[in-house]
Amino acid sequence: MNKIVTAKEAISHIKNGDIIAVGGFGLVGCPLNLVEALSEHQVASLTIISNNLGEPGGKGLGKILMQNKISKAIGSYFTSNIDAVNYVKEGKLEVELVPQGTLGERLRSAGAGIGAFYSRTSAGTLLAENKESRMIDGKEYVLEFPLHADVALIKAKKADRLGNLVFSKTARNFNPDMATAAKITIVQAEEIVEVGELDPEHIVTPHLFVDFIVEEGK
Repeated sequence: MNKIVTAKEAISHIKNGDIIAVGGFGLVGCPLNLVEALSEHQVASLTIISNNLGEPGGKGLGKILMQNKISKAIGSYFTSNIDAVNYVKEGKLEVELVPQGTLGERLRSAGAGIGAFYSRTSAGTLLAENKESRMIDGKEYVLEFPLHADVALIKAKKADRLGNLVFSKTARNFNPDMATAAKITIVQAEEIVEVGELDPEHIVTPHLFVDFIVEEGK
């Protein structure tokens, strides 16, 4: 199977109402070429799982937001984009705030087949409202559920033609977990190499989790 396609071809698999996991922290580690292709794709009512929604002025996911394609965002740090804040105030965007560590673990749980887990992070806060909790060793824990996605848009440093992935530094924060949490995973790779060129000890995401590969800039 040839997994190498153009960004437009890959993004064509996204449908109205899909849940899309997008890697990165702001613009860093974000698959910006795929996001740009998404901005040109006719789609609406998306739920975006991402640490934040790009930057003000329509940068990164901020562009998708300002096209009114996002109905809900699940993530940790939306206040870095004042446009997202204004959309919430105007009732044009629903937001589910999730602590960063919990966000990562909910994504990891989706890929690992974990039905739910308990965390102390949001105990006693507004984020724990209407959630089940229990006392463990005298401390309150909140029940959290996995975050599954229809499509994941992630960025890798290198990919071989099968889809084995190597990441650069902090790009490992959400990208690998999102790859396993989605039904379809699309990777933007800075470089595509032949099978066998990657050191097996450096491969973070195995090819079985990757459906499409887009070379950066194409």
